[in-house]
Amino acid sequence: MEKKLYTLGLLNTRHFTAYLDEVTLRTGKTSRRLKIDHPEAVAIVPFVDPQHILMVRQWRYAVETETLEIPAGKVDPGETIEEAIQRELMEETGYRATTIKPLISYFPAIAYSNEIIHIFSAEILIASHRRFDEDEISAVEVVSIKDAMKMVKNGLIRDGKTIIGILCINLAI
Repeated sequence: MEKKLYTLGLLNTRHFTAYLDEVTLRTGKTSRRLKIDHPEAVAIVPFVDPQHILMVRQWRYAVETETLEIPAGKVDPGETIEEAIQRELMEETGYRATTIKPLISYFPAIAYSNEIIHIFSAEILIASHRRFDEDEISAVEVVSIKDAMKMVKNGLIRDGKTIIGILCINLAI
């Protein structure tokens, strides 16, 4: 077990807080650790029909490329997970779901972040008069589960939550 001695540096942002801490290791030595406090997040595998899902194209600044992903986002303060699912689905695809089922929850970066992502499937989608957020999403696409799995295998989909979501639905089929 490691024990925090003190915080060397702190970065507060709208979405997370990062700490650089001096810690004592279980051996008695000291070291430094980076910890990011991040809100919970949700990701959704939205089924158009039993063989097709909605996916979103989105520019990702950190990797300098456009990616194909399942809709996702953080849970806002005071918001329930179900509210976050419906909000993110609406913002990113223009749809809401009648049926939501949990698939899996996981820590995407356990070495330095306490973020947990809850992945759900969503069925019986209802289109809204609202269009997806064009500042964040460049396109919403219907993709067959078979094609999505091929894209994972071929390295065309490299986003962790999307890979896990696609694998989970393939295990359930």
